[in-house]
Amino acid sequence: MEKQESVLKIFSFRKVIIPILIGLFVAAYLIIKDFHKPVFQDVQTGKGEYYWVDINNDGAKTIDELFSANETHKGDINIVKQSSIMKTIISRWSWYSTACLFIALCFGIMRDFMYMYRIRLLSDKQLSWRQSFEVIMLWEFGSSVTPSVVGGSALAFFIVAKEGISAGRSTAIVMITALLDELFYIIITPIILIFVGINTAFITDFDFSAFGSTFGIRSIFTIGYGFMLLLTIFILVAIFIYPQGFRKFLYSIGKRKVLKRWQCKFNKMGDDIVISSNEFKGKGFWFWTKAYGCTVFSWTSRFFVVNCLLLAFSPVSDHLLVYARQLVMWIILCISPTPGSSGIAEFAFPIFLKEFLPLGTAATLSLLWRIYTYYPYILAGLIVLPLWTKRTFSTNNRKIQN
Repeated sequence: MEKQESVLKIFSFRKVIIPILIGLFVAAYLIIKDFHKPVFQDVQTGKGEYYWVDINNDGAKTIDELFSANETHKGDINIVKQSSIMKTIISRWSWYSTACLFIALCFGIMRDFMYMYRIRLLSDKQLSWRQSFEVIMLWEFGSSVTPSVVGGSALAFFIVAKEGISAGRSTAIVMITALLDELFYIIITPIILIFVGINTAFITDFDFSAFGSTFGIRSIFTIGYGFMLLLTIFILVAIFIYPQGFRKFLYSIGKRKVLKRWQCKFNKMGDDIVISSNEFKGKGFWFWTKAYGCTVFSWTSRFFVVNCLLLAFSPVSDHLLVYARQLVMWIILCISPTPGSSGIAEFAFPIFLKEFLPLGTAATLSLLWRIYTYYPYILAGLIVLPLWTKRTFSTNNRKIQN
């Protein structure tokens, strides 16, 4: 019963409501800001009401730098109200737009299905489809209510183990899942950036301040990519190259005075890691091809949600660039200190994809993106969690009684 309460405490009301409020507050702030901010629309020279003089030499248009057009200075800019923009979007809405939103939903479902198939594959189908669904939903739920720098992996060890899989094998499954995700990013990102072009993929008007220093997006990307590379090497060593050394490492942790009472669990986990390592190392080429293929499909589906959302509102000139920008933006979301990147994601989305967003819709599309990719997992987690705890804890209690 204590364990059940400790799990529920992780998903306490406070921890769930905070990221929701942060995300909705930032989204509301951006939308209200957009509705009160003048929208400058570039038009053909001579057909605009205003012309622009870059007084500050900063390349950014402001209301103070716009002047009424006259015979000497032909106008090429109009000021458009947000209400007019939304009315135009609604009037132009079509079955094609609705179809794009539906396809975006399908890509979101495909992402989760691929995750479910992959975890079933890694567990040698020890997990049923229902168990796989609940594990993935709770895993995503955990990621949504914990800071992105922490992630849901720590909770995933516990969730998988509660499904009757040994601690060491659960550890191996979660670590290999992380390995496949990191391998996707490490391999795919350089390929996409080369095709798109480094200078095109990276934006220049985004800076991150930490420890008294300012980092540009390229610096942040380099640091994040390097960390992922190190993590990948660590997992490869622990599972496939030197599992015996990893077991010794766990043994040494268990001997620490502070962790002495968990020494048996650390020792068993180390032993299970070696057993699981031998098992996974024996898997054939087709097994790993399917596992990595699921990873590629799941991540690509995640990113194609954005492409489809954009298509619903306006044509997209370069889908590969949209994909590349999301790969770069992902680094920012990974280092976010807020639960589920709440607030940070809503700010970053219009910055990285601004040239693909229809005039005046940045904040609205940012919220729509989160509605598709973030809030459903909080809702699913709230529904699945009580059902999962009732099933897993009651099953374990019956095993203990027998």
